[in-house]
Parts: sequence; structure tokens; C-alpha cells
Amino acid sequence: MYLDRIKADYEMATKVGRKRWKPAYLLLPVAGVIGLYGAMHWWGGSSAPAAPPPATVTVARPLSKMVMDWDDYVGRFEASKAVEVRPRVSGQLVGIHFKDGDVVKQGQLLFTIDPRPFTAALDEAQAQVASASTALGLARAELARASRLIVDQAVSAEEIDTLRARVRSAEASLAAAQAGVRARRLNVEFAHIRAPITGRVSDRRVDVGNLVAGDNAAGATVLTTVNALDPIYFSFNGSEALYLKQHRQTQAASAAEIRLQDESDYRWKGKVDFTDNAIDNGSGTIRGRAVIANPNSFLVPGMFGNMRLGGGAAHQALLVPDGAVVTDQARKVVYVVGKDGKVVMKPVQVGALAGGLRVIRAGLDPTDRVVITGTQFAAPGAPVNAVAGHIDVGKANASVPTIAPPSSQATVTN
Repeated sequence: MYLDRIKADYEMATKVGRKRWKPAYLLLPVAGVIGLYGAMHWWGGSSAPAAPPPATVTVARPLSKMVMDWDDYVGRFEASKAVEVRPRVSGQLVGIHFKDGDVVKQGQLLFTIDPRPFTAALDEAQAQVASASTALGLARAELARASRLIVDQAVSAEEIDTLRARVRSAEASLAAAQAGVRARRLNVEFAHIRAPITGRVSDRRVDVGNLVAGDNAAGATVLTTVNALDPIYFSFNGSEALYLKQHRQTQAASAAEIRLQDESDYRWKGKVDFTDNAIDNGSGTIRGRAVIANPNSFLVPGMFGNMRLGGGAAHQALLVPDGAVVTDQARKVVYVVGKDGKVVMKPVQVGALAGGLRVIRAGLDPTDRVVITGTQFAAPGAPVNAVAGHIDVGKANASVPTIAPPSSQATVTN
């Protein structure tokens, strides 16, 4: 009993001590925060954060240059003349007088059809001419003798009329025979097929020994084709809006410049010589054509090209790097540094690229200091450290090297 009472008294004293220290434990975190704040205040001297330094940007005044506006078109090259070579007589092909792909001159011999049947027919026609000529001579002689007997009334008027009719009939027969000779001579000439135009010939479609037909145009055999390549045509389609723009200009642009798909500059020069007389109802476009000099026959029909056509006379314009133009939702803006060193945002109307520089049509002054480098650090109303720069149009006009398509195979040669 005595031991149980001592144990109970010890447990009661322990519980009372714990209750007394519990509020003190709750005040420990608050005391720690107050001590840390006091140490920071004593060590740093001030609690306000330091302001960041102004961003550094490069600024330059826009270039003022004379620029020429162009409108872009796409199209393909076409032969200025294209002819299918077909025979005009039927027969056996006995000769081919060109190499596939040669450049031929107008009148150059290309094919020969066996001329012997046509030569024989020509000889027959010439014999008929001789016979008709003899008959005409006889009729004229008889009429002359009878005419001398009219004075003596030794011949009747009916006989004279008959002899005169015989002379006219003989003359008509001679004319028919002579026409037959000309027709047979043409057949002999048609047996030698010549180039109708100057140009590049395709491959032969028929070999020697085959029979070719030429009795009618629809069923005539195609022997080859010839395309005139100098000059060559560039056919393109333009929208109705571009047609109206070109048509309303006081001086309609005719100078055209074309580049091929593997070229970076417009090296082929020409002029527009034809515009169709109606706009296509289905596509809403109108067909046009430019003529291009092609002395070396480098351009061939079917080749794809990009053409630009002058959109008006040269005019003064402001130019800035394309990277200086920023898109702000649905509008284009540039950042300008004012006299107070703060950034100002100016909405602008942009034009086309001129050698890598963007044409500014409106919204910018020639004296503005445009941010050309560091636009990502510029914010409207924020001060910046502006460093003077320069817009170099020479570098912008540098041509981009052409990259040829890679080869499909390669072999080691050593």
C-alpha cells in the first residue's frame, strides 16, 4: 500500500510539469522568426530589393532607299513554236538524216520516203502533157487551114465553130495535164521530209523500213517533233486582283524576271507580250505570256519557274531588318527608343522584302531610332541602354548559294 501511494504521487507530479512547459514550446517558433528578422535587418541594412539594370539594345535609323515593287507569279516554259512532223504522202521510210536531239535548221532534210513510185507517176504525167500539147498543136493547125478557106466560102461556119471548140478543148486538156505534172512533182518533193522550223528535234518515232501513212492529216504518222526554243515562252496565270493592279497603272509593266527552282536570283530577263482576252470563270485567273531570249537553248518546255513582274515605278521607302518587325496579335509593330531612353511601340504597315530588308509603308519616321537587335528585351515604357548600330543593305543583298539536290548513289574510285 505504501509503495502504490508513492508511485501515484510521482505520476501526478510529472503530469503537472508537462502542463506547465507546453505553452513555452509553442512560443519557440515565433521567437526564432523574430531573431532571424533582426539579424537580416542588422546585416543588410535595408529590406527593399535592388532594381535590375536597363537592358542593352542596338538601335539604328531606317534606311531610305529607292525600291521597286514586284508581283510574283508561277508558271512553266513553253516552246514558241511546236510542230509535229508528219508525212504528206504514204510509202516506205528509207532514210533518216538527223541525230536524236539535234538542233535543226528550217528546210533541213529529216526523212526520206521511197520516191520511186512518185517519180514514175511524174514521168507519166509529163507524157500526158506531151500528148495534150500535140493534140493542141493539131487542133490549131486545122483551125488555121479552115480559117483561110472562109474567104472563098469553101468551109461552113459550123465547121469553123467545131474546130475552134476542138482547140479550146485541147488547151483545157493540156492545162489539166500540166496540173497533173505539178501534183506529181509535189509528191516527189513530199517524199523528202524537211524541218518546217528551226529548233531542237526530238527522237525518231519510226525506224527505216516501216511504212508510213500520209494520205490524210488525221491518220498521218507522227515521225518526230520540233520545238523552237529561241525565243521561248513563259506561260503563267494571274489573279483578277493582280490583273486589275497592272491594268490600272499609267505605265503597264512589261519587264519580267524569272528564276528557276535551283536558282536564288532572277537571271532570266524578258517581257510580257500577251495577255488573254478573258478571265477564266472557274479559277478566276487570266492567262499571260512572257517571251524570254534563250540563245543557248538552256531553257526547255515544261520547266518550272518563278516570275516577278514590276508592280509600278521605283519609289522612296524606309527599310529595316525583318527581325525588327514584331507581331503584336493582329498588327505589326517596331520598337523605337525615344529621347528619354524609353521604349515606344509603333504600329507600322509593312511591305515586301527588298534584299532581306523589310519595306515600311507607313507608321515610321526617318529619324526614329529603331531597335534592330535585342527586341526580346525591349518592353514599352521601359528604359534601355541604346547602342548605336547600322543597317547594311550590302549584306542584305548578298545572294544565297544554290544547293543542288543530293546524288542518289556514290562509288569509291580508288
